[in-house]
Order: sequence, then C-alpha cells, then structure tokens
Amino acid sequence: MPLVVAVVVGVIAVLAVRSATSGGSDSARGSGDLGPSAAPSGCVTLAVTASSEKAALLSAIADDYAKDDGESGDGCARVTVTSKASGGAATALGRGWDERVDGPRPDVWSPASQSWTGLLRQDTTARDAADLVGDAKLPSIARTPLVIAMPKPMAQTLGWPAKPIGWGDVLALAKDPKGWAKYGKPYGSFKLGKTNPNFSTSGLHATIGAYFAATQRSTDLSAKDLADPKVLAYVKAVEGSVVHYGDTTLTFLSNLQKADDAGQGLSYVSAATVEEKSVWDYNQGNPTGDPKTLGKHAKPRTPLVAIYPKEGTLFSDNPYVVLKAPWVDDAKRAVAADFFAYVQSSKAQKRFTDAAFRDYEGRAGGRINVNEGMLPDQPKAVIGPPAPAVLAGVKDSWERNRKRAKVLLVLDVSGSMGEQVGSQGATKLDLAKKAAASAVGLLAPDDQLALWVFSTEQDGTKPYRQLVPFGPASTQAGLARRMIADLQPEGGTGLYATARAANKALAASYDTSRINAVVLLTDGRNEFPADNSIDSLTAELSNEDADRTVRVFPIAYGDDADIGELTKIADATRAAAYDASDPASIDKVLTAVLSNF
Repeated sequence: MPLVVAVVVGVIAVLAVRSATSGGSDSARGSGDLGPSAAPSGCVTLAVTASSEKAALLSAIADDYAKDDGESGDGCARVTVTSKASGGAATALGRGWDERVDGPRPDVWSPASQSWTGLLRQDTTARDAADLVGDAKLPSIARTPLVIAMPKPMAQTLGWPAKPIGWGDVLALAKDPKGWAKYGKPYGSFKLGKTNPNFSTSGLHATIGAYFAATQRSTDLSAKDLADPKVLAYVKAVEGSVVHYGDTTLTFLSNLQKADDAGQGLSYVSAATVEEKSVWDYNQGNPTGDPKTLGKHAKPRTPLVAIYPKEGTLFSDNPYVVLKAPWVDDAKRAVAADFFAYVQSSKAQKRFTDAAFRDYEGRAGGRINVNEGMLPDQPKAVIGPPAPAVLAGVKDSWERNRKRAKVLLVLDVSGSMGEQVGSQGATKLDLAKKAAASAVGLLAPDDQLALWVFSTEQDGTKPYRQLVPFGPASTQAGLARRMIADLQPEGGTGLYATARAANKALAASYDTSRINAVVLLTDGRNEFPADNSIDSLTAELSNEDADRTVRVFPIAYGDDADIGELTKIADATRAAAYDASDPASIDKVLTAVLSNF
C-alpha cells in the first residue's frame, strides 16, 4: 500500500473516547498547538513541532521555560509546541510546508528519531532540494529504545527476564503451528502488533530491526541485503505474524487495556513493537502517555514487560533540529539555542525520566526497573540507523513484504448522505464517493477487496447489498470505482444488521494468511427495527475465536453518527473507530484506516 504519509496528518483515531489525547508511540493522529498562552507583546516566539509521544511533556517544559527564564539576549522569548507524527512532518517538510494542511510551520523539529531526518535528507538530496536538517550530528533531548512489549506471563514462558530473547524466538513461535501450545500454554497462536512504518517510528524501527536480525549483523546493512532472498524470507515471516498494522501504537495498547479490563489480557496480541517508555505508560493504566490522564485508570491485571531483542535494537533519540530554513532568523536561532539548553537542564531532564524516558545521554532513571517490566541495563546490543539510501529502501520494501489484507468496504447510502456540506454544493455522499474511489487504489494488487452498500432500502428485507465480490484489488478496485460513481442516497440506516452480516460474511471465508477486516462508513444511527440491539451485536462480535478475528473499523461520518456505539463495535472486534465528524476530512480518515492493512 504506497501510502502518502501527508494525507493522514490531521486524523484523530478514536479508541476509547472521542477526544483521545496525544500520546503513545509516534502516531498518525492530528497536529495541535500544545504551547503556552499568547506571548507578551514583543516576545520572540519559537515554534516547535514534536513527535506525539513527547509533545505534551515538551509543552509543559516550555511552560516552565516561560516561568523560569523566557529570555534570550535582551528580549522576551516564548516557545509553542505542536504535536505531529514524525513521518507526517518529514513528508510536509520535504514537499514544502503548507500551514493549511500541515498546521503551524516549525522553526525547530523534534521527530522521535534521527531515522526521519535521514529519510528527509535522502528525499531532498534526490530531488536536489534545499537541505533543512544539515549533515552534522544532531543533539538529543531524551532517548527510549524500541522493545517487543509482551504480557508478562507470556514473556516469562519464554524465559524473561533472565534469558535473552529476540526476533528469532518470536519468528520460531510465530511459525510453529502449535503456537503457545508448544509451551503448554492456552494462548493460541502467536500474534504480533506492529505499526505502519510509513509514519510510525516504532513500525519503522521494528522493520529495520527485522532486517538486521535476518542478516545476523548489527551494522552495515546494505542495499544488497534488501534483495537477499533469505533476508526477505525472514522479514516476510515476521510480517506474517502481524494481526493488523496500526496507525499508532495507541491502537494496540488501548485495545489491550480494554481486553485486560475484561479479563482477556492474553487474548488480543502476544506482543507489540513499541518504545520502552510506552511499557511504563501502559503499566500505569495510562496507554496514551498523556500526563493529564495518569492515575485515572487502574493499573492492568496483566502488565507488559519489555523484551530487548538480543539481535539488537534501535533508540528513538528525539533529536533537536533547528531548521536551516529562510523563516528561521537569527533571533529565533538564539531562542532555539536557549530553549535547548533549558531542555537539557537537570530540571527538564527529570521531567523526561519521571515519564520513563531515558535522559539525553541514554541513562535510565528510577522509573525503569524490573518491577515495572523494564531492564535498566538493557539493551546490550544497539543498532544505528542504516545509511539514508538504505533506510529509504527498508521503508519502501515494507509494502512488498507486509502481510496482505482481505478488506470488505461497506458504505452508508442512506438518505442523510444526500445532505450538502460546505459551500461548494457537494453532498456527504459526493465526498465519500470521491474518498472511497481514491482509497481502494491504496491497496496492493494482490490484496483482496469487496464492496457493499447499506440503507433500509436495499435487497428485499436486508438493509445491505453486495456490489463487488471479493477478488484481487488489481481487478476489483476498478469495478468498485465504477459502482461507487453511480451510488445514490435513499432510505434509513440499517447499521447493526449490516455490521453483523458483514462480519459473518468475512468470517465464513476467513483467510488465515491475510488481515481480515471490515471498513464500515456511516453518517447516522441505527434505524432498522428488526435488528436494534447494540448489546446483542457487540456480544456476538466479541465471542469470535481470537485467532480468527474479523476486525471491524467503523468511521463516524458527520455530526449525526454515534461515535460511542461505533467505538463499541470496534472494541468488540479489537479494532479502532475513526472520527470523520468533519465530512471534508473523509479522504484523510479513509487513508488512515487503510494504514491498518
């Protein structure tokens, strides 16, 4: 799926609540100004764009800076912090920052890892465009390594914490048809949660780590390695154990929390690739990592522990990049230097270590300990990002190696979809048709695709109808576009019956080699009396075999959609609901949903 990262920026993935906050590992969710209130007149204001797992914390440090210092030279200085996914920011900087699309333009950029600065440099060099980051080694503001987070009983089964565990052990377990039964455990097959490396740092680093593990080296990954059949077979096997690709680790950690709340903490995923800091956040009952929600949910019954791959892992080093851009003048550079010194001060660094980051030199604080599921003397083997050209090749190769999908796209064509939105005279259905026609083109040719529509006036007594049967996306995408072009709005919303039927249809033809999922877009609430119980629906969906789960990803389209009920449907299938309450965002939201496949 050759996803264009820029189009996903601005999406809010709704998991537990509609207003899920910034946090977790670097996410594809929206950008937002987290900085202090308006600066006094005459202040130099520095705009910082930071990866989402640290943006709220960095904003709090910016508030402290304003109170404690807030001066550069002889003048007043203030810092505003905006949250934006590293991949989205790299893409926006590479193509030319557009504030209408990308949010406030940064003077300083702090992605989660120098991997993204390397990719940006590779992109601008290839296009002979201006270099915005420079070639010098970039300073860090905090560090956290990539780990394989695993429920503690599962990790102990593999020998944690005494025994070194790595990608090879994960792969062997994933390939064993007995699954966890190999160890006499009733956990089913091995299931890996992994994010999309096009915009998620943990996903990118996990992909890099798998390549290094396949070569059995920790340095000098080359373009030749990326074409080695044995290496590719190893990487594909790792990808084959993925349950689905999330746009953010928050998807996995929030779903795991819900499963744990229901006493099913060992059934959703066996492991997820996340940053070490996220293990601590989850174990506090705060998977978002937002300091404002810390302590508002009980700690999990089954905590996670961090496995540091014995083959080696990468650090998210959170570089501080003062952009080499014409809008960053000397006054802003002076403030940037002053704020950086403040961020590396002992007071600010304590804020990072109290949140389970390691400090800018990589030293672990007291939060990182075995009782919290983390090992301060790990990782023993550290991998550095490969050369930018090789790094770009790793990211690009993911599309060829990722697990394939079987996706049923279900579109609401009820009468309310005919409502006009905006000032251009387009209807909600017009916008949805355009977005859906574009989105099906994001699937790989050998993904499987089918198309349904639903309203209360479709196929006899059934409020849904199949327009395109399952087949390769190479042929079905074109057919789906032609069908979508002719859709007309009519009838009411037969939501529950359609969700139930779509889930059953996909379960009946379940393909164990693929991610099996329903993407359901609706702008309303259930209006079909013959099937009007949300509790009955979610009970049926949640009783599925955990090893053969059909995941339902609902999209709440427009203000009238019931995001709460759609979230219940998503939760029952261990998926995620998405918020497109602004109809103009539907193209971005559909693209973000498809990042799960």
